[in-house]
Amino acid sequence: MEVFIQSRQGEMLELIERLVNIDSGSHNKEGVDRVGSILKEEYERLGFLVQVDEQEKYGNNLIIRHKNAIDPKIILVAHMDTVFPDGTAAKRPFRIEGNRALGPGVADMKSSQAELLYALKALIASGTKGYENVLIVLNTDEEIGSPASKKLIIGQAAGKEYALIMEPARKDGSLVSSRRGGGRYKVIVKGRAAHSGIEPEKGRSAIEELAHKIIQLHELNDYEKGISVNVGLIEGGSAVNTVSPSAVAHVDIRITDMEQARFLQEKIEEICSHTDVPGTRVEVKGRISRPPMEKNEQNESLLHVIQEVGKEIGLDVSDTATGGGSDASFTSANGVATVDGLGPVGGNAHSENEYVEIPTLAERTLLLAKTIQRLSE
Repeated sequence: MEVFIQSRQGEMLELIERLVNIDSGSHNKEGVDRVGSILKEEYERLGFLVQVDEQEKYGNNLIIRHKNAIDPKIILVAHMDTVFPDGTAAKRPFRIEGNRALGPGVADMKSSQAELLYALKALIASGTKGYENVLIVLNTDEEIGSPASKKLIIGQAAGKEYALIMEPARKDGSLVSSRRGGGRYKVIVKGRAAHSGIEPEKGRSAIEELAHKIIQLHELNDYEKGISVNVGLIEGGSAVNTVSPSAVAHVDIRITDMEQARFLQEKIEEICSHTDVPGTRVEVKGRISRPPMEKNEQNESLLHVIQEVGKEIGLDVSDTATGGGSDASFTSANGVATVDGLGPVGGNAHSENEYVEIPTLAERTLLLAKTIQRLSE
C-alpha cells in the first residue's frame, strides 16, 4: 500500500492543481460544481456510486459509497468550497516552491480531496475491503457554516460508528481532537432621527444605545473558560449631522461546551431586553450554528486507534484543540466518534500564503487508508 501511494504522488499533485485552479468560493455555485464534477468522475471510475444532492443557491453536495457497500460504518466529510473571491485562482494559481504547494484552498481543503481519493485507490489496489465500509459526503458550504449541508451531514452520520473529517492537519502535524462551537447574533436598535444642530433633544440615538450594548456584550468574555464574544461589525446612522435612527451590531460568539451556549443565549437576551437610552428599541436575532466538538471518551478512543496506526507506519500522531469550526462539530454532537484534521499538513489557511507540505501527502494518505482498514476489521 505504501509503495502504491508513493508512486502516485505526481498524480495527486496534478489533481490538486486542477482543483486549486478553479475558483470555488462558497457563493460561486458554478465553480464549486466544477470541482464536484471532477471528483464525481474520479469516484465513478473506481466503482463508487455518486448521489448528487441538488442545491439551488450553493453547489451540489455529493454522497458517495461503493457499489458493493451494504451498511458502511465510517463517514468521511470533506468540503469543496473555499473562502476566496472569484478571480483569485487566475491571480495566484497553483505553484510549487521547494517542498510546498501553494494556491487558494490548497490546504483547506483541496489537497484533502486528493488524499481521500487516493486512500481509497490504495485500499482497492491492496485487495482489502475497507473501501466498502465508507460513506463520503463532499459538501459545498462549510466555509459559511454549512447552512445547506448541515442536515445532510447529520442525516448521513446517523447510525455510523466513526467520523473522519478531512480538514488539514495543523502546522505541527497534529490532528484535531476538539473544536470550539460558535454562532452569530445580530443586535438591531431603532431610535428616532433629529437634526443634531437644530433640535437634537427630539432625537433618540440608536448608535448611543448600541454602544451600551456593545460594552455589555464584551463583558461576557471569559477567555480562560473559552468564552469569546466579539462585536466585529457595526452599522448605523444616516448622516453626521443627524441623530441616528438605526444601528446594527454583528456579534460572533465562541464556546467550548453547550452549557456555555445556554448561558450566553440567556445573557444576550437579558442584555437586549432593556434599553439604556429612553425611547430606543432593541431586537436580537441569531443562534448557535455549530455546537462544540468536545474531547469526550468516544472521540478520544478513536484518536487512540489512529495514533496506534500512526506508530505502525512510523508516524508520531499528536492532537490539539482549535478555536475554528468545522463539520466535525455536527457528527460529534450527534454521538458519532469523531476526529478531525486528517488531511495533509498545511498552514496559513484563508490567506495569500496558504500551503501544503508536499512530503506529507503520501504519509497522511497512508495513515488514512490504514485507519479505514483498521476500523473496518
